[in-house]
Amino acid sequence: MLSHLQPLVLFGWLLLATTCFVAWRCGGRPERSGAALVLAITLGFALAGSITDKSVTRAVYLLLDGVLALGLLMLAVRHATRWLGVAVLLQGVQFSLHAYYLVAARKYDNLYALVNNLVSLGVLLCLLAGSILARRWRKASDAAAK
Repeated sequence: MLSHLQPLVLFGWLLLATTCFVAWRCGGRPERSGAALVLAITLGFALAGSITDKSVTRAVYLLLDGVLALGLLMLAVRHATRWLGVAVLLQGVQFSLHAYYLVAARKYDNLYALVNNLVSLGVLLCLLAGSILARRWRKASDAAAK
């Protein structure tokens, strides 16, 4: 019940909030859209965790990962940035992880937690790197225009 108040979970939420803030403040349109998508899906995961039926929860997790992967893919096709390409590949890994555990009817274990957290961290780092690079590119183009 109080798992959302553990220090590591709170650090994850802080990292998510910081990354989304930087993306919104420093990034361009793709970074802002990506931040909104990642934030919305993460909130969906938090809400899905309160479902009491674990088989439904697993299906909702798979659905949310699919929606995030599809949303990032649509952004990557539209904007063609490197960070989005890497984020789409990472989301493919995460979707495959959820699908494997759902189809094999395996209980979530330490390997699942490790891969899930590393992939989520990777997506956040891609978003952060994309935001910083977008800001640098914008500053360089503004300086060249003057």
